[in-house]
Amino acid sequence: MTELYQTQRAMRNIRRAALQRGVIGILDIGTSKISCLVLKFDGTGTFRETDGVGPMAGQANFRVIGAASTRSRGLRCGEIETMAETERAIRTVVTAAQKVAGVRVDHVIACLSGGRPASYGLAGEIVLESGKVAEHDVASVLAACDAPDFGRGREVIHAQPVNFAVDNRSGLADPRDHVGNRLACDMHVLTVDGDVVANVVQCIRRCDLELAGIASASYASARASLVEDEQELGAACIDFGGGGTAVSIFIKKHMIFADNVRIGGNLVTQDIAQGLRVPLPVAERLKTLNGGVEATGRDDREMIEVGGETGDWESDRRTVSRADIIGVMRPRIEEILENVRQVLDAAGFDFMPSQQIVLTGGGSQVPGLDGLAARILGPNIRCGRPLRIDGLAHQLTDPSFSSAVGLALFAAHPQDEWWDFEMPAEAYPARSLRRAYRWFRNNW
Repeated sequence: MTELYQTQRAMRNIRRAALQRGVIGILDIGTSKISCLVLKFDGTGTFRETDGVGPMAGQANFRVIGAASTRSRGLRCGEIETMAETERAIRTVVTAAQKVAGVRVDHVIACLSGGRPASYGLAGEIVLESGKVAEHDVASVLAACDAPDFGRGREVIHAQPVNFAVDNRSGLADPRDHVGNRLACDMHVLTVDGDVVANVVQCIRRCDLELAGIASASYASARASLVEDEQELGAACIDFGGGGTAVSIFIKKHMIFADNVRIGGNLVTQDIAQGLRVPLPVAERLKTLNGGVEATGRDDREMIEVGGETGDWESDRRTVSRADIIGVMRPRIEEILENVRQVLDAAGFDFMPSQQIVLTGGGSQVPGLDGLAARILGPNIRCGRPLRIDGLAHQLTDPSFSSAVGLALFAAHPQDEWWDFEMPAEAYPARSLRRAYRWFRNNW
């Protein structure tokens, strides 16, 4: 648990130092596109309660001064496959965003969509010697959470206390100054493949950038798409991306579960290309302009001309119906939704008090998806768009930019403030040396 504490606090200090410089970059590294937002902070990057603007509004203390996006290259299933191509794409999008903003960006917060995420629930409990919860008691109960063996090569990217309990009073967001005898804590930890994170860090550093933070796409897209009531009462966010489908569950404004289905919109495009014998760019255009999941009798008569890619339009020209496109797309989208249903069942989503499900991401814009999802996942379905933040252009409020907007909210309002407490000396391996060092520092 000590290494986890030190890692979280070190990353938070780097992010704070970057925010104090006033400018930070948001880098959403996806399988289909890479987006970059340049944020300008008015001050130290802390939330001013006197503004009267809550954190969910996204307007507190920062604005977007530059934005750009480009087609992703060198990635597969949210993971870097060709380092040189990904580096070239990141340099392109960051340079374009800097040109719009008119400033140089040195630190970025990155979003990770792959890495096979895995959620863990930790619990810790201590005895309150003074009969009242103090700040050092909060640090002690965090240190008391016994972290299991996450496995070889796993890296923690999110670790947040989701619930505190003093004696029999549970559901406390801030237990400080509460009177009681025992303090308990429930913590959610999200781990990913360490090699995937290391590749992202190396690629960003090769672009002459410093990493000031990293977040999961499941967490970021939910922060942008779920309204405050949904985060409080409980909801699931499904982010349909190009290389995978991210699933996250929130309750009491904290993420309690996250996972990723390694099937996304790119596989739907490949199915269209193979089924209709067209190139991938044509298949992507057919999916975007003429795709859907609900076929009607009219779709058999709606003919679409394809062909001519070889240069001979007269001999290569042919037509396909919209019903043919839907017939290819629907089985794959049903497979994605069935896999999402299995993930939600494994997470115990049916036992939550609220069964709200929000669809976001670029793939959520397929016509008729909400109706199909309602039959497979549940009736409480809505299509979510990211929250509007100051300075963001209207064309960037598309559901495909949910992760980038969520990263901006994460940069302004991180939920790891509990890691600011000093870790108790007893939690360190070398107790005697650590105590001696603290005594020497405090007295000399």
